[in-house]
Amino acid sequence: MNELLRLKLEKLPTCPGCYLMKSEGQIIYVGKAINLKNRVRQYFQSAKDHTVKVRAMVARIDDFDIVLCDTNLEALILECNLIKLHKPQYNILLKDDKHYPYLRIDVTQDYPRVELVRRVEKDRARYFGPYMGATGVREVLDVLRSLFPLRTCSAPIKPGSVRRPCLHHQLGECLAPCAGLTTPEAYGKVVGEVIDLLSGHSDAVLTRLQEQMTKAAAEMRFEQAAALRDRIRDAQNLLERQKAINVRGGDQDILACVSDGIDAMVEVVFVRGGHMIGAENYALEGAGDQPGAQVLGQFLMQFYDDGRIPPSEILCMELPEQAADIELALRERKDGGRVDLRDPQRGTKHKLVELARKNALDALQKRNAHLARQHERTVGACEALARAVGMDKVPRRIEGYDISNTQGVLSVASMVVAIDGQAARKEYRHFRIKTVEGANDFASMNEVLTRRFTRAAQERELLARQGKLPADGRGLSGFADLPDLILIDGGPQQLRFAREAMLAAGFNIPIFGLAKRLEEIFLPDQEQSILLDRKSPALHLIQRIRDEAHRFGITHHRNLRQKAGMHSALEEIPGIGAVRRRALLTHFKSVSHIAEASVEALCQVEGIGPAQARVIYEHFHAPKQQNAD
Repeated sequence: MNELLRLKLEKLPTCPGCYLMKSEGQIIYVGKAINLKNRVRQYFQSAKDHTVKVRAMVARIDDFDIVLCDTNLEALILECNLIKLHKPQYNILLKDDKHYPYLRIDVTQDYPRVELVRRVEKDRARYFGPYMGATGVREVLDVLRSLFPLRTCSAPIKPGSVRRPCLHHQLGECLAPCAGLTTPEAYGKVVGEVIDLLSGHSDAVLTRLQEQMTKAAAEMRFEQAAALRDRIRDAQNLLERQKAINVRGGDQDILACVSDGIDAMVEVVFVRGGHMIGAENYALEGAGDQPGAQVLGQFLMQFYDDGRIPPSEILCMELPEQAADIELALRERKDGGRVDLRDPQRGTKHKLVELARKNALDALQKRNAHLARQHERTVGACEALARAVGMDKVPRRIEGYDISNTQGVLSVASMVVAIDGQAARKEYRHFRIKTVEGANDFASMNEVLTRRFTRAAQERELLARQGKLPADGRGLSGFADLPDLILIDGGPQQLRFAREAMLAAGFNIPIFGLAKRLEEIFLPDQEQSILLDRKSPALHLIQRIRDEAHRFGITHHRNLRQKAGMHSALEEIPGIGAVRRRALLTHFKSVSHIAEASVEALCQVEGIGPAQARVIYEHFHAPKQQNAD
């Protein structure tokens, strides 16, 4: 502990507040305390009482700041804001970039619409949701528009200003308030029915529709009765898509938290109007060694700090730390509305919490299985590849090279990069072969490796003169970032030419070739090839790199051929230079469209007059000369 820390610890006050732990000027942890003096001092006392994560954090702390508050509630809210602002390394962070859709009805207007929005604002409008995905909420909108004739346009409705009603009114899908064909009272009655349906109170709406259908059938208005029957079916289907549960029609969020000792997973089940409308899970990295009550407390404050309105009841697997203060904070975000935190121990609500816990456990197991599979395909594959080719360290950056040409024409080379087993597409590069004529893949590979490592030597020398070349060579970009391993698409000959170029440039990096016929691995100065197991992650990794290099090179080569074909066809036309060729291609998009164009259409191109248009037209339409026998 340095002198600055000792001095600050001695001067700590005993009031509530927040503390910001720092390392080399960076905030690495934000916490709150009822008594700052007691809480902050605990970090620097007996280390054996701390978790591994806390001990690692304390070892880095060289300074801290405090912010005093009047109450613990103020400290709780301030802590949440500081965590969102600074995103400290050792805090539980809710990495949630999802903004679920809601349905919004602005009841302050005389003629409101049902709108789809992504954020809940404090604007006295009614919000319904969240819905799980835009597809689901649009299905709800379609049903509502078939049931209730509310307007869908956003045009302002001014008193005394009457417009002609649109097609929606003629189809019976709008009351046409813009045309003065309804009153705010009549329109408001329909809005009330929409709110009832979205709130889960559907009996009155369905009863009304049933009565209207029965009456229409009795009066032999069978088409109208059939339309009402379809509307009733749509409403019932909408309600059946939501799983009904016995919670007395209330709004609830059910939270459960599980951990594996490393990470934590929180499951949130959304219940609105007595119907379960969906669930989501959130992985909290590095929070697995903390008590569930602490995790849920920090999660709640962040979860409802992004425009979400908390429901009247939140059921938790266990009550979070300082539950009473969290309730007060959530009520403030609900403009004083009721918010109760509960940890039910029996009954229906306890079963709901158990359901959320099972879902959280399932989500955590699936996430861990996915991460394990991803590790096996990437870092694990790199480790297996290092063993296969006899490397002492695991390769971080692997570069793969391939040559593409058509009978030696327009030869190109591709360089693809995998970092920690994953494609790093921003590092990909193309090379046009400059010094080799014809289809000579060996010499082309030598040229490419020569140019790549010559550039690397130049860039690293420049960085060294500037004093910016790190001792370990890490953290570089461009060609200065050297590979740990090089893959050559080909057998021993391609490998030999590539290695000679690399050595001549002053580098000696592990390199190997992969022959496609038997997927053999060839190493320098070794006659015996290596055959990996067909199920080996190492083989799958190098196959992906080889195939990606081939794809990247073929794509570039194809583009060059297409450009060459377009230019060659137009270059044969006398009097049509580069500027006019570019104008023609910009206007018609392709040579085939130019060939099909009339003289009049060609004259529409900037820089093309009648004379040039006639020359172009005759070039593509003149009869081809027949070869004499």
